[in-house]
Amino acid sequence: AYIPTNVISITDGQIYLEADLFYKGVRPAINVGISVSRVGGSAQIKAMKKVAGTLRIDLAQYREMAAFAQFATDLDKVTRRQLDKGARLIELLKQAQYRPLSVEQQVLVIFTATADEGFLMDIPVDSICRFESEMLEFMASRHPEVLAGIREKKDIAPDLRKSLADAITEFKGFFKAE
Repeated sequence: AYIPTNVISITDGQIYLEADLFYKGVRPAINVGISVSRVGGSAQIKAMKKVAGTLRIDLAQYREMAAFAQFATDLDKVTRRQLDKGARLIELLKQAQYRPLSVEQQVLVIFTATADEGFLMDIPVDSICRFESEMLEFMASRHPEVLAGIREKKDIAPDLRKSLADAITEFKGFFKAE
């Protein structure tokens, strides 16, 4: 056990890819439950750390619950909500090929998914990708100062958080799920 432990401790971590995730459109198809990184949050800006803090745990719990839920017929509200949130997170994290997002766009998208306000919970899962792309366009055209604030400050102060939440709420007023 000494040698494998030693080998792992001198690497930057291990990333486990899953073919099932890849074929579902999740890219990169990383199993967040068993992948490890020594760099992790050290490479992230403060704003990303704040919004993505629970993302890994939420995704790991979702995958575990989804495996059990396929055999269950009656789920309690808490379990159903966690499954619904996880399905939306998975859809939101799917990234089209050759369409990279800037860091401030990534922060915006992940904030939308993880914020306590539950911005995505009333959006149908099959409309999440369209919601994301239209929201990014909306923010770039109507609220560029919010994205600039994230880019420049690299943090989400309470006033910027309020501006983010208000802008997302405004966008949701315009968005029509199909």
